[in-house]
Amino acid sequence: MNSKRSLIPLTLGGLGIGMTEFVMMGILPDIAHAMHISIPTAGHFISAYALGVVVGAPLLVALTGKLPPKQILALLMGLFALGNALSVLAPSYHIMLLTRFISGLPHGAFFGVGAVVAGRLAAPGKEAQAVSIMFAGLTIANIIGVPIGTYLGHNFSWRIPFVLIVVVALLTVVSVRRLLPDLPAKNTRLQDEFHAFTKLEPWMIIAITVLGNGGFFAWFSYIVPLFTEVTGFSNNAVTFLMVLAGVGMALGNFLGGWLTDRMSPLRATTWLLMAMTTALLAIPLAAHYQIPTVLMTILTGGLAFSTAAPIQMLMIRAAKGSEMLASSLSQSGFNTGNALGAYLGGLPIAAGLGYTSPEWVGAVMVAGGILFCIALVLRRRKQVQQPELVAA
Repeated sequence: MNSKRSLIPLTLGGLGIGMTEFVMMGILPDIAHAMHISIPTAGHFISAYALGVVVGAPLLVALTGKLPPKQILALLMGLFALGNALSVLAPSYHIMLLTRFISGLPHGAFFGVGAVVAGRLAAPGKEAQAVSIMFAGLTIANIIGVPIGTYLGHNFSWRIPFVLIVVVALLTVVSVRRLLPDLPAKNTRLQDEFHAFTKLEPWMIIAITVLGNGGFFAWFSYIVPLFTEVTGFSNNAVTFLMVLAGVGMALGNFLGGWLTDRMSPLRATTWLLMAMTTALLAIPLAAHYQIPTVLMTILTGGLAFSTAAPIQMLMIRAAKGSEMLASSLSQSGFNTGNALGAYLGGLPIAAGLGYTSPEWVGAVMVAGGILFCIALVLRRRKQVQQPELVAA
């Protein structure tokens, strides 16, 4: 079977996950208004989803690890469809918190298992690009799915985007069963899977993931009020702006995969995080002007998503023999950053510092990720007794 055709179910699953993760930013003011809560309080829905990812990634991989990957992915998407169907019906703030948590449970495990599957299906030397094809679903979500969901949420009901997500999830289940080849299950014992995490390096990579992605979400979680309250865009312009952000993410995602197949994942991650820190520091300066804001939105979204493939490959290569669990825990790291960034980014807003203040929080978080990259570089140099970066 053609390997690119086999990756379609992973991309489609990424589309559904990307929609449910990112549409919340676009409809946050609408949900806040409908539930009579503040925007920072509505930001807790972002954190609840992210916490579901953190819990679900290791738990679901542990429970399903002995099944064939095809069966695991179908089960995960079924649970994802259920969580989002419950979100459609959520009557209150507390119930919505619970349904968002349930929706997040399969996220990390799906991408973790999917990244390993993509690597197995890829041609030698093209593993990172195959992983980036899976993550392309997230970027397609931001170009098409999230703007459509944002428009429908603004103009009709915030519940409609979740109906669309359920449809995509069910289509993913069907495509997994029909298009994904039958790969053998791993017979590794669970205690052997966790052995890799008795070493320091995977935890350093998780720290890089948490801080790098947290910096992005400190900004992106509150991007809509930044557009409307600071830059002066109308609510109707938000949909188009979210499309442009998605275009940037798509370009950045493929750039990250391309770079990672040509240099070490650690080197690619370090340089990309440095560029992202600079971009976050520039956003408050650009936020009062519409054209610079548009350009910085595209650039920052691209830089944030460019780190997805290199960090995933960095983790997979650092945990030989535990690739599926390691890849899933990497997604826990991404979404710990999601929750932490949304929470910390909301604090200065709640303190009255305005909608440009989360970017400063984000820049500090990403800079922390760079420090861990440098520490990992120095650690590897010491281990191999040579001055250059070694491939992950």
